[in-house]
Amino acid sequence: MSANPGPGSTSSGERLRPRRIGIDTGGEHVAYLRKDSPACHGEGFGPHSRLQVGVGDRRLMATLAIVQGDALAPDEVGLSESAWLRLAPAAHEEVTLTHPPSVESLSSVRAKLYGRTLAGTEVRAIVADIAAQRYSNVEMAAFIAACSNDHLGLDEVVALTGAMVDSGARLQWPGAVIVDKHCVGGLPGNRTTPIVVAICTALGLTMPKTSSRAITSPAGTADTMAMLAPVELDLEHMRRTVERTGGCIVWGGAINLASVDDTLIRIERALDIDSPGQLVASILSKKIAAGATRVVIDIPVGPTAKVREPRHARTLERMLRSVAARFGLGVTVLRTDGLQPVGRGVGPALEAHDVLAVLRNLPSQPLDLRERALALAAAVIEAGTTTSDGALASARECLDSGRAWRQFQAICEAQGGLRTPGVAPYRQPVASTRAGRVDAIDNRRLAQAAKLAGAPLSPLAGLTVDVRPGDAVRVGQPLFTLHAQSPGELAYAMEYVSRHPDIVRLGIDP
Repeated sequence: MSANPGPGSTSSGERLRPRRIGIDTGGEHVAYLRKDSPACHGEGFGPHSRLQVGVGDRRLMATLAIVQGDALAPDEVGLSESAWLRLAPAAHEEVTLTHPPSVESLSSVRAKLYGRTLAGTEVRAIVADIAAQRYSNVEMAAFIAACSNDHLGLDEVVALTGAMVDSGARLQWPGAVIVDKHCVGGLPGNRTTPIVVAICTALGLTMPKTSSRAITSPAGTADTMAMLAPVELDLEHMRRTVERTGGCIVWGGAINLASVDDTLIRIERALDIDSPGQLVASILSKKIAAGATRVVIDIPVGPTAKVREPRHARTLERMLRSVAARFGLGVTVLRTDGLQPVGRGVGPALEAHDVLAVLRNLPSQPLDLRERALALAAAVIEAGTTTSDGALASARECLDSGRAWRQFQAICEAQGGLRTPGVAPYRQPVASTRAGRVDAIDNRRLAQAAKLAGAPLSPLAGLTVDVRPGDAVRVGQPLFTLHAQSPGELAYAMEYVSRHPDIVRLGIDP
């Protein structure tokens, strides 16, 4: 069963029949072999071995899992869904398994773990190997851990940003000014982007907005926008949308922008880590790759937000400005109130309902989301027109008159059609056990409760916030309401809430 080695392989390899296992491994390529497979004996493969898997001239790196019993024949290799779709073996094709070449850049990761500053060439080599899928999840986790906290210097962040830009497509748009905005996160429900894009493009700016799925939050902008319109557009569909409407709100992962960033985000999500240097590289690489020339970045600051203290915000702002300047990107940084959630809904569909209420000027619209979006839209207008005269008034008139709503409808139609967000079938109010006045809301634990209820993977799940700091609360009054798509997820979230009774902290009785 020997075969010719694949490019860079270190053994003669084994040829096996491919079998589609149907297991979704979350983007990680996994190969499955029986314990008594000749490949295990002949090549020395074992659990968690890294393999080079080939079909014809197509290659990928995969992690090996060993199967007990008769689920696979000895001469078969099972492939996870991501590996099967990538290799797409025809009925007559066999799979070649070989040992991969050594990954030299791992020595730089080990050096970084011990505190050494990496040269730009070393950072680029690491990113190139990750892009080529030569790193396992464990090895990528080691790289993320090595770069966590404040362990990346300015030159390292610049190198990481540039390498991420080069790892995927890079867009160009007609016109000298292309605007964008980004929030570093940490505030549940802070879904201003669809409103800002609608206002700014209605006023004539070009804003091709690429957004991320959730990393450590109950919803990312792409998750929420997917409740309202298709977001997984290919590049040509995205271009047509921008040509037609001046803007879009799409998932960046679908158009291969800074693709290594999406790979690392998958690991960061599992580790619940989002360190400053990698955060800056992630934000700016996506903006540069998307063709932006001027970007407004919102940094909410609060004790339970992602950025907890003003000094941390200042450090992050300096790094954002310094790195952006190296790439000729204009940056406006706003430090905003991060003391409490924004809007009412937390979770993809619930946040989408809030966005629609603001755009349609409904009486039920959350005014804090509306005012925050208007302030950010004004900042984008100022960045895009280099004037501060009347920017906020123009944004407000655009929203009040219905122009922003009409523009948003046009963007959604161009992306594939406006959708109506659904509602979760299971709900449970979390009531106050005593009277008092709301002192504070713990953003992190509130977001965790929404995630345990199922968000964002269950898009109708999450929670709605029923009180705000300063509100007087009576016994039995709902503080927030959990929404779930299954009874089990609702019970899971309620168990967490029962262990953390101070998610909404009450002060003295009014």
